[in-house]
Amino acid sequence: MSGTAADLTAARRTAAHPAPAVHPAAAGRRAPAPGADAREPVFADLTASLFASLPRTDQRRRGEAYLRGLLGARGRKSIRNIAAQTGGPAAEQSLHHFVAASPWDWGPVRRELAHYVARVAPPQAWVVRPMTIPKVGDNSVGVERRFCPDARQVLNSQQAVGVWAAAPDLAVPVGWRLHLSGAWLDDPARRRQAGIPDSVTEESWGECAVEAFTGMTRGWGLPVRPVVLDAREADTLAALPRLRAVGVPVLARVGGSLRLTLSEPTLPGRGGTFTAQHVMAAARDLRRPVLWRDGAPGAPRAARTALTAAVRVGLPVARAVPGAPVRRREMLLLGIGDGSDRAGRWPAELWLTDLLNVPPAALVRLTRLPARVDRDFQEIGDRVGLRDFAGRSFGGWHRHTTLASAAHAVVALTRRPEAGETAGDARLDRVS
Repeated sequence: MSGTAADLTAARRTAAHPAPAVHPAAAGRRAPAPGADAREPVFADLTASLFASLPRTDQRRRGEAYLRGLLGARGRKSIRNIAAQTGGPAAEQSLHHFVAASPWDWGPVRRELAHYVARVAPPQAWVVRPMTIPKVGDNSVGVERRFCPDARQVLNSQQAVGVWAAAPDLAVPVGWRLHLSGAWLDDPARRRQAGIPDSVTEESWGECAVEAFTGMTRGWGLPVRPVVLDAREADTLAALPRLRAVGVPVLARVGGSLRLTLSEPTLPGRGGTFTAQHVMAAARDLRRPVLWRDGAPGAPRAARTALTAAVRVGLPVARAVPGAPVRRREMLLLGIGDGSDRAGRWPAELWLTDLLNVPPAALVRLTRLPARVDRDFQEIGDRVGLRDFAGRSFGGWHRHTTLASAAHAVVALTRRPEAGETAGDARLDRVS
């Protein structure tokens, strides 16, 4: 990924003025209901390149069969249910081997999926989102009882991080990272049984979230877009400099207790250190209304209103050497509240970004993209089996999740509205 000034300028322009795009298969018509016939043009277009990296014809054929099974099987996307769509018991063993034990590399397949989605449905941002996979028992790779940030409770589960290509009308997962603790990585027997590569080392949850993106994009040549993520956990916030190191703009949700140096010349206390909540409370009089549209694909998009204020702050950066002066990176603190002016409700959300010259209205639009991801995860991702892999191997989990992401892309692109239906949204989103 390039971190050049030209790339960053393009990212800022995309954030402020997203260009509507339409998939060739949907040109000139409204998005059809995502039935099997309606999906076929997108399926054929995607699979023409998706499996090009697989060296053998039989592997490419099984890849297409598995993908069709994910799209067509009812209920849980087990190997048996998937095989029932393509050949019954005779196909079950071969598809199980294809996903769980075949040596094909999922990396190039994910890269092609990411390029395909970026080409036919250009994202406004890359959204980093956790995924909790509840499990019974302790044999699935990575499973253990732990606190799950997205569920906000302790569960027996696998934990993964997805990277989603996100726009207001759809979101598609294109990269994944499975979080593995020392309980798995420090146990030679468990590593061997699950086939965990030696290159996988222990990392914090925040490091896993950041590496999900940086690891996905190394050498992939994807367009530079802002990375949007939830950094209210302290270790996630600490890992953010790694995103800046690769030249990626960041928009991170933060907690009110985060301490920042006030740089805003219009507020008293410039140069002092305050909590983010205190800074934004002092900026109440700087609030301005912002409008945007929200709604499901194919449905009327309702106008929404928010109050927002943007304040320049400094974020302390770790000392390069012990005893050196503390450096501060110039950032923008964005506060967002609902359209009413009720006392005690400001702000509802706090976001920190290095997109200093992007209008607040465009930043607010980017902060709504995680909600688009959540909606598509529930309406599409779970339906195509993103969390349904029942095997035990590290490679099997990654191969299944990669193919389920491709199935998600087929459904999302099939039901996507044509460009004309959302062309007015960009104009509305720029009102501030």
